[in-house]
Amino acid sequence: MRVLTAGMRILLGAIFLFFGLNHLFNFLPSGPMPSGTAGQLLCAMTAAKYFYLVGLCEAVPGLLLLINRFVPLALLILATVIVNIDFVDITLAHMGIPMGALVTILWLYVAYRYRSAFSGVVKQRVET
Repeated sequence: MRVLTAGMRILLGAIFLFFGLNHLFNFLPSGPMPSGTAGQLLCAMTAAKYFYLVGLCEAVPGLLLLINRFVPLALLILATVIVNIDFVDITLAHMGIPMGALVTILWLYVAYRYRSAFSGVVKQRVET
């Protein structure tokens, strides 16, 4: 189980580091702009330089996962990114669903293996 967890953590980290750096440095050629609402959203996010923030929120946790430091923090940051990826894929850009599903499954597995680190976050508040 340790090897499988490490492999999935490294794969998740590599995916987010690679694509996060692509948001920052744009080394992959981008295809044509999608039409409709998806294109409008993409244009607005590009014009506002929003993808620089997204790139940082992907690359930094990806690096943390790769070097096996602050893994629970990296998972928390990536959870918000993955939720947004999944929502956009489901509602606007259906062709991204397989990649969104892959990173969601990887995240769920790694987060489950690190679940003890999240016990304080999901604990009910006890009044004293």
